[in-house]
Amino acid sequence: MFIPKANRIAVYSYLFKEGVCVVKKDSALPTHPEIEGVTNLEVMMLMKSLASKGLIRITFSWQHNYCYLITENEDGSQTGLDYLRTYLALPAEIVPATMKKQAARPGARPEEEGKKFGGDGPASFRGGDREYRGREGGREGGFGRGGGGF
Repeated sequence: MFIPKANRIAVYSYLFKEGVCVVKKDSALPTHPEIEGVTNLEVMMLMKSLASKGLIRITFSWQHNYCYLITENEDGSQTGLDYLRTYLALPAEIVPATMKKQAARPGARPEEEGKKFGGDGPASFRGGDREYRGREGGREGGFGRGGGGF
C-alpha cells in the first residue's frame, strides 16, 4: 500500500513522542482519532510493517491493536527507538513519554520507613491473631471468624 511521506512521518512522530499507539481494527474509519490527516488503515499498515521488522510489539485486545515501541533487544539488533530516531533525525536527548520519569505528586505522603509490618498494623500482621478467632468465653475451636458450630 502506498502511504504518502507526510502521513508516514506524522505516524512515526506520534509513535516516537508517545511510545505507544492504539489502533482500532476498523479499516473503514476515515481518520485516526489521535493523528490528524491520516486514515486508520494507513496507521494499521504502518504498525504491521514495523512489527514485521521487529521494531514494535503488538498486543491485540477487544478489536484494538496496542503497539509498543521496543527500546532494547537481547540480540543487539536495531530497536524501534533507534530506527525512528534515525528516520526522523532526532537527537539522543529526546525520548518517548513512556521512558520519562514521572515527578512525585506534591500532595503525596512520604513513605514511612519501618512502619509497613510494625506494631501498629492489623492483628494479622502482629502475629497475635488467634485471640479474635476463638469462641466467646475463651473456648478454642470453630472455623475461622464464623465460630462454626454449636
